[in-house]
Amino acid sequence: MKYIRQFFIIIAVTFAGELLSRLIPVPVPAGIYGLLILFFGLLTGLIPYEAVKETGKFLVEIMQVMFIPATVGLLKVWGIVKDSLLSYAVILVVTTFLVMAASGLVTQAVIRHGRRGAGQDAETAAGRTGEEARHE
Repeated sequence: MKYIRQFFIIIAVTFAGELLSRLIPVPVPAGIYGLLILFFGLLTGLIPYEAVKETGKFLVEIMQVMFIPATVGLLKVWGIVKDSLLSYAVILVVTTFLVMAASGLVTQAVIRHGRRGAGQDAETAAGRTGEEARHE
């Protein structure tokens, strides 16, 4: 019963994303709205993490299966795609490296910010400013 309830919550968030996509005249995919709703719901505590944890993990584990319909659709239009295959390959490679670089830079910034914040918290707890701690 727990898994059904968790799945229902995820489906309800997905449905809310679909509604927003239809109501808001901005070309944003419904899935993005759903992800934002789920993110802010988890962030604010409106949706407790435990309320979607196991089903969310399951869906991530089977994510590869979700790409099968898209692949079949691609095969159906192969006649159109094959003429531009080189362009698609170049775009795929370039964007993959851009996403990897951006992800790496953001991760490094978050790690640096976390270390800096932790160091400042320790200095504040010791009753010293950052400048005083550096001179010791």
